Amino acid sequence: MAKPADYWQSADLKAIEENGLIREDVMEKIWDISKIPLPFTDIVGTDTCTNSYTEWTTDKLDEPQLGGWVVDGADSDQNDAKGGKRLGNHCGILTKEVQVSARARASDTIGRGDELSYQVMMRQRELRRNVEANALGIQGSQSDDGDTQPGIPAGLAAMMTPFDTGSGYDQPGFSGGGWGDVTPGAAPVGLTEMMVRDAAQEAWEGGADPGYLMSVPGLIRKLSEYMFTSSSRIATLTRDTRGITGGAEALGTVNTFITDFGVTMDFIPNRIQRAYDVAGTGDGCAAFLFDPAYFRLSFLRGYRVEDLAKTGLSDKRLMSVDWTLKALNPDAGRVLLDLDYAADVVLG
Repeated sequence: MAKPADYWQSADLKAIEENGLIREDVMEKIWDISKIPLPFTDIVGTDTCTNSYTEWTTDKLDEPQLGGWVVDGADSDQNDAKGGKRLGNHCGILTKEVQVSARARASDTIGRGDELSYQVMMRQRELRRNVEANALGIQGSQSDDGDTQPGIPAGLAAMMTPFDTGSGYDQPGFSGGGWGDVTPGAAPVGLTEMMVRDAAQEAWEGGADPGYLMSVPGLIRKLSEYMFTSSSRIATLTRDTRGITGGAEALGTVNTFITDFGVTMDFIPNRIQRAYDVAGTGDGCAAFLFDPAYFRLSFLRGYRVEDLAKTGLSDKRLMSVDWTLKALNPDAGRVLLDLDYAADVVLG
């Protein structure tokens, strides 16, 4: 049926200057996919510190020794006392700032009641993600000189005892009251099953129980995929569920690995952890095998929101956190550096 030529249509309403007369149909909700799970923050503990440079001490038992017998009635002529080691890390300040006009706050906006409150909430989430990312970084520590040099806490990759991946990286460790920057090697290297096993053995023999292997999602995926290969012979692609559902359930991942030493190691993909450039030849990443009982995020000033002076028709808020990372014992795990997260994992 043909329509009359004089129909007043929806298209006519939309065509009216400016932007038409039909109201927009917009859901009163903001769909944010950038979730804020913080795997490292959630696993390790937190504490407080009272100075911008915070210290702690470590100690360990001697390796077991054979021999050392003494004769009956012998005088004591030795002293086996030891003092351990003193370590420390500098605090660093991270901030976010928002400035929202009075008109923006008074406007009827989509998905939030008050624009300033919404901006503060979102920037606080970003601040927490930035702490997680920096805590897992390769940077060394730096003191705040009160002028142009900010305080920087060393990242976990610079503090943990390294496992030699063969890339030629340099990890100076702790010296002179600070941690040196990690210098990547000549090229990223592919992860192997033997690296994981050997690193876990080194840590376990040293007294640690590394219950987590954390890295960027790409590396964790490659490790999981390897577990299904004929070289690995560890996992199967299906699980028999006939007693429950009458069929088989397809499995696409391995997320737990029981080491040769009885330690259950969970594979943790961390979407916050950042990859880094390896000598200009490609991107690499670190993998952390660690016992979370020996690591802390420490706060000199916790997460805060403070009003800034009002200088006009806008409201300002400053969000800040003053924090550092403590590796209470760097031997409580191993860090594997300069790994190629795009390379297939092999046996080794």
